[in-house]
Amino acid sequence: MNKQMTSAQVVAELRDGMTIGFGGWGPRRKPMAIVREILRSDVKDLTVVAYGGPEVGMLAAAGKIRKLIFGFATLDAIPLEPYFRKARQAGTLDVMELDEGLFQWGLKAAGMRVPFLPARAGLATDVLTHNPELKTIRSPYDDGEELLAMPALNLDVAFVHVNRADRLGNTLVTGHDVYFDQHVARAADKCFVSAEVVEEKLELTKATARFNTFERSLVTGVVEAPLGAHPTSCGPEYGWDMTHLKEYSDGAREDSGWATYVEKYVRCNEDEYRERNGGAEKISALPLPIF
Repeated sequence: MNKQMTSAQVVAELRDGMTIGFGGWGPRRKPMAIVREILRSDVKDLTVVAYGGPEVGMLAAAGKIRKLIFGFATLDAIPLEPYFRKARQAGTLDVMELDEGLFQWGLKAAGMRVPFLPARAGLATDVLTHNPELKTIRSPYDDGEELLAMPALNLDVAFVHVNRADRLGNTLVTGHDVYFDQHVARAADKCFVSAEVVEEKLELTKATARFNTFERSLVTGVVEAPLGAHPTSCGPEYGWDMTHLKEYSDGAREDSGWATYVEKYVRCNEDEYRERNGGAEKISALPLPIF
């Protein structure tokens, strides 16, 4: 029952053309250590499904995304993810852009193993104009209401970052918001979890059980990745690194910006990555954003 793996072993499970989903929300609790490992790999032609943050921009900059299904792509303080913007403006991405609610509905449908879920959201909006593949359905009951049939967002693989995990696949998300990670995990054939700390066996109590938002049976592998959400935040441990994100964003305006970023922050191991960002102590002291 030991599900512990390395990031390299997890990424070796990927194949060209797969549909992969990411937990987290914008620049919050993204599995960035695994994203960097994907950037080091040869995998390509991916369909990426996410409430997008820097993972979307980085994978787009590296030419690894064929299609993007998303609710947004943002760094929050930098409203539009810069490399996503470049790819979108260049017309290099096939996209399905959804509102946040329909996106969640698609993940829920996949997790429930049904082909779609009915919704009123999206009707009479440009969601239908720009996504002509979306269908409507009429209620079979006396009301006869016409509804949008949001298709399931089925994932081959999901990646989620959590605060704590154990080798059995139990997880704890102890920040103030779990986002929709449980739906991402349930929508996938395989779910790989990276964690700040991996323990031998978590002991769930009445106080901690609520932080366990999806079943260990859904988890295929667990990666110990201390500070593995950096440069995104991972409350309550550390906030986002806006200095790093500004450097990343500024590079998008330069012809060689992405190559420079890769040379500095991707072509290295995770220990070197932390040192190039000031070390573990500095990252751990990053203040949490206040809203």
